Amino acid sequence: MTTSSPGPEAAAARPTSLSPSRASDFMQCPLLYRFRVIDRLPEKPSAAATRGTLVHAVLERLFDHPAQERTAPRAKALLPGQWERLLEARPELGELFPGDEDGTELARWMAEAEALVERWFTLEDPTRLEPVEREFFVEAELDSGLRLRGIIDRVDVAATGEVRIVDYKTGKAPRPEYAEGALFQMKFYALVVWRLRQVVPRRLQLVYLGSGDVLTYDPVVADLERVERKLLALWEAIVEATETGDWQPRPTKLCGWCDHQAVCPEFGGTPPPYPLMIRPRGEVVLPPES
Repeated sequence: MTTSSPGPEAAAARPTSLSPSRASDFMQCPLLYRFRVIDRLPEKPSAAATRGTLVHAVLERLFDHPAQERTAPRAKALLPGQWERLLEARPELGELFPGDEDGTELARWMAEAEALVERWFTLEDPTRLEPVEREFFVEAELDSGLRLRGIIDRVDVAATGEVRIVDYKTGKAPRPEYAEGALFQMKFYALVVWRLRQVVPRRLQLVYLGSGDVLTYDPVVADLERVERKLLALWEAIVEATETGDWQPRPTKLCGWCDHQAVCPEFGGTPPPYPLMIRPRGEVVLPPES
């Protein structure tokens, strides 16, 4: 008796939820969404993204210390230990600096992380902050059945009960004409918090460590309702592409930084075989059981 090996769909899964990053992927390029969510193609770690992860970890851990100890020297002292933790969890990060036998590149990279951490102290005073949540995983299911999820860097709650959602960015603040795009992630989080706790956050705050800017926005219910409608339309498009296997590339200047050029038609590549069963158009698809 022989047993057949599992087909490609056994390793792949249809998307069942939406996060800010994956929503942004689909808006940027549907094919990129497919590569990341459906095919789960590997991507090389980048020095910039890893530095951001490291700085986030330090700013989170700093609040483990009493208020009077939340100083810039203490924060910078946390960097080596957090870097070791990252390496332990993700050994592939050790390949970020090939050929760096004398450690010069690593030292320069770590100095850049130190500068970002130090700049944060010019933008916020951690001795006066007592976050109620850090690296806070949130998940909510809308009336439509769409499940939204994400991780909020920090949640502050005032004595009056007002909620502030804070996100750290290690890059530079966008130009004013691109601010709306930058706020999409924050409005996404605000929508989830509103649906979970029936409270509209008083303030959304983006802290840009790369340029030393702080972008704030005070949402209202109408904002969050618009975001919800946008996400529902986006999800319908994702479901349609998932069912039909029709994932179109959307060329932009960001393509130059994409890890998947070798399998992208825009660069002469061929995507891998679609790992999910394609259902005929018009067939009714029931939502997944919760």
